[in-house]
Amino acid sequence: MVVIEDLNVSGMLANGKLALAIADGSFYEFKRQLEYKCPLYGAKLIVVSRWFPSSKTCHCCGEVKQSLSLSERIFQCEKCGWTCDRDLNAALNLERVGRAAPEFTPGDCWSRLPRWKQEVKPKSVS
Repeated sequence: MVVIEDLNVSGMLANGKLALAIADGSFYEFKRQLEYKCPLYGAKLIVVSRWFPSSKTCHCCGEVKQSLSLSERIFQCEKCGWTCDRDLNAALNLERVGRAAPEFTPGDCWSRLPRWKQEVKPKSVS
């Protein structure tokens, strides 16, 4: 299972400080490739709405911050005190969304992946 956020790339490009990094990131192509490749490998792609507050929600207690500016790179929950990088916090929240999806069954995706037989040949000692 792959979970991504439906980012507002055109809105992000309007920010002069982020524009070059965002344009270089090829987000649209990355999403397009995931939409193409996931079914080939039996993986489910879940695209979370851009309005889901993944960066503002505490991964530990679920408390949602009212505001979190882009310059704040560290997420700190006022309720439980949990602290981590804001991107890691968002990724953990997206993982939780994926695990809560009704089609998620642990191990199911792996069982549909193609298997390759791999043998290890011991080296001969001369």
